[in-house]
Amino acid sequence: MMEQMEQTVVEQGRTGFWSGLALWKKILVGMVLGVITGSVMGPDAELLKPIGTLFINAIKMLIVPLVFCSLVVGVTSMQDTRKMGRIGLKSVVLYLGTTAVAISIGLALALLFTPGAGMNMTITDPVAAKEAPSMVDTLLALIPQNPIGAMAAGNILQIIVFALGLGIALTLCGEKAQPAIRLFESLAEGMYKLTELIMKLAPYGVFGLMAWVAGKYGLEVLLPLIKVIALVYVGSLIHVLVVYSGMIGMLGRLNPVCYLKGLINPAAVAYTTTSSSGTLPATIKAAREEMGVSKGVSSFVLPLGATINMDGTALYQGICAVFVAQAFGVDLAASDYILIIMTATLGSIGTAGVPGAGLIMLSLVLTTVGLPLEGLAIVAGIDRILDMARTSVNVCGDLMVSVLIGKSENELDETVYNRVVPAADARRA
Repeated sequence: MMEQMEQTVVEQGRTGFWSGLALWKKILVGMVLGVITGSVMGPDAELLKPIGTLFINAIKMLIVPLVFCSLVVGVTSMQDTRKMGRIGLKSVVLYLGTTAVAISIGLALALLFTPGAGMNMTITDPVAAKEAPSMVDTLLALIPQNPIGAMAAGNILQIIVFALGLGIALTLCGEKAQPAIRLFESLAEGMYKLTELIMKLAPYGVFGLMAWVAGKYGLEVLLPLIKVIALVYVGSLIHVLVVYSGMIGMLGRLNPVCYLKGLINPAAVAYTTTSSSGTLPATIKAAREEMGVSKGVSSFVLPLGATINMDGTALYQGICAVFVAQAFGVDLAASDYILIIMTATLGSIGTAGVPGAGLIMLSLVLTTVGLPLEGLAIVAGIDRILDMARTSVNVCGDLMVSVLIGKSENELDETVYNRVVPAADARRA
């Protein structure tokens, strides 16, 4: 026994404390050290931002080739276009349904705790909002005139449409398409390996980003809007712990604890990068390796979710819309709340999964119900902090849907899914 303990100590000494930590623990350490460092350095923490920017740029480098190759491989691996259509329909229904629930939670919390009451603000300097495209323009923009141009511009929706079309075509070509399919499979594997290498930089990137945020948005800036921040974070926790976990337990008949443990790494990356698309490599890795979702389902469902699933953004929009209405003394009718839910739910389809996209979407929601766009200027000061929470919710929702669809399609390895909890607990679930 003593010999085994001595051997363990020697091995830990060889590998080092840091290298022996799990990735999520390293990310947590990076976050804590970043907050402490940023608080001490103050505005000078801007010097550390390039460390985080380097990590974000490396993640962004993966997005287009990873989404494209993953979707093509995902479609061709199904070898059944009817199955792909079935999975696509399930995904869209789940994504839009949970988005509507999320914004309803946001509206309920804001109406209950009235974050903007008593501010008595007046309109002085209107903020111009970006004009939202019409539904027809949105549908027409789905088809890329130049697929290479869409990839260069990072237009994820157009890339998804082209990848789906190419994957279906390769599937229908049969044996003649096998060389191309094998090529895409090789490219996808290469992207997964590159993802694994880049993810090793996550703790350092997280440190730089958190130091910058803490230094820039000190407590002096957060205190006036602490109620809004608290409501967004509480609403986010409710949505993940109650709605998502509840759906995993009731619809999937699975242990929610496994789901919650498996989302730690991608949620941590999402929290610091504030990009659903940027977190996609970590999300795919967690879905396959920690939740047991098949390659075919995860390659199809997760890139789709990174684009159209904006539950966290919808929840934030509900809270912020009511906050702005209360701050400026504008009374909203029941029809206005319904309009907010519809606008945020349908608008989430075209919202990019990148930092700051929620603020642009909020301008559409405010305009739809006639609220002053000056509210954007108020929220913009804390948007980065809110963006962290809402992006984490978006990513958690992507994982939840992939698990449920994997279960419904018999493409979920429950041995992998249940291995993060004792077997006895898994059987009881």
